[in-house]
Amino acid sequence: MLEVKDLQVGIVGCGYVGFPLAMLFAGKYKTVAYDRNLRRVHALNKYVDVNGAIEREQIRSALDEGRLVCTTDPELLRTCNFYIIAVPTPVDEKNSADLKPLEEASKLVGAILKKGDVVVYESTVYPGLTEDFCVPILQYISGLTYNKDFFVGYSPERVNPGDKEHTVEKITKVTSGSTPQAAELIDQAYDSVLLKGTFRASSIKIAEASKIVENCQRDILISFMNELLQLFDKMGLDMNEVIRAASTKWNFVPMQPGLVGGHCIAVDPYYLIEKAKTVNVKTPVLCAAREINDGMGEWYAQKIMQHTLKRRKSILDCKILILGFTFKPNCPDIRNTQVVHLYRSLAQGMTDVTIFDPWVVEPDRAWQEYQVEVVTDPMKVVKEKFDIIAVGTNHDYFQVLELKQMLKPGGFACDLKGILAEN
Repeated sequence: MLEVKDLQVGIVGCGYVGFPLAMLFAGKYKTVAYDRNLRRVHALNKYVDVNGAIEREQIRSALDEGRLVCTTDPELLRTCNFYIIAVPTPVDEKNSADLKPLEEASKLVGAILKKGDVVVYESTVYPGLTEDFCVPILQYISGLTYNKDFFVGYSPERVNPGDKEHTVEKITKVTSGSTPQAAELIDQAYDSVLLKGTFRASSIKIAEASKIVENCQRDILISFMNELLQLFDKMGLDMNEVIRAASTKWNFVPMQPGLVGGHCIAVDPYYLIEKAKTVNVKTPVLCAAREINDGMGEWYAQKIMQHTLKRRKSILDCKILILGFTFKPNCPDIRNTQVVHLYRSLAQGMTDVTIFDPWVVEPDRAWQEYQVEVVTDPMKVVKEKFDIIAVGTNHDYFQVLELKQMLKPGGFACDLKGILAEN
């Protein structure tokens, strides 16, 4: 069995999860970070992480000292013996699990797999998928025998994009392995680079389930607050004040209502819902949470339209500014952003709607993925006058803007918490 001191690490996928992991392991082991995205790898080799997770000098040090190699050439992974697969697990247009990235990554590793190698998956999946879907691909492509020639583990990612406090080295990582020996090795490998250690699950399925439960729980809690927001709005109650009052109870969970986007909370429940169908179990709570949260962009837009009509003005005559497009505050990640639904609901009928977000570092991606133009230069909006300013993503940057000076006479600014501040 491979020993920790002999690890040579190969990371497949250099996104929000994979690249911080590569940097982490490169601090102790020779590490090769692979991604098929030429643009991404080129930027990393220029010491630039457009995701904003790793500082330029850290990348420069790892690359220049030879501790890390970033490449689009899978052949460079052949020197590795400990592979970590950290590719996206999205859903398709029908909200069914899209396993193509996972399939392709498994085929890639399978083609270079050697006897004694270990493959660890970090991509979020439903319980059983690693062993039922990924392992057969590794076996077929490599011609090797599972748990005899190679071993597999699962350690769910816990990266929180934009969070500078809970970075990968500062969190506890759940680990698991396909045999007791593999589980021990994998646990030791992660523990050797983490500050807060690991939690070893008894099986790969338990580790898979732990991750998906984390995100499903948050989706349900936020959907409950979104449902209450809609109820209390009808009743004329201030949601923020309700939460502040309720938070005086020692065991109250102070979740906030909002738009639920990104690649975790808004996606992972669908994986569990899909798996539940295969074992004939209904998941009404999960399904209801997804329906509520997916509809919040449109609800927010309707709220704005209603307020506009109260002022005896048509939304079609309004010039609107949406502040923020990324899926969460102070983060450049636009994956599955729900702000796009707010924009589309407001923009129908050819309403004049502008999106401003200085955190969007690749506005061309916003156009490619959503056919939406995002303004990133503040000088293009701060001198303009708008009828409505809607906060889609509450970046800290927006707190320094003089919104009143950007509003036309009789205009208003609003956010998703049910506050409509007339000016």
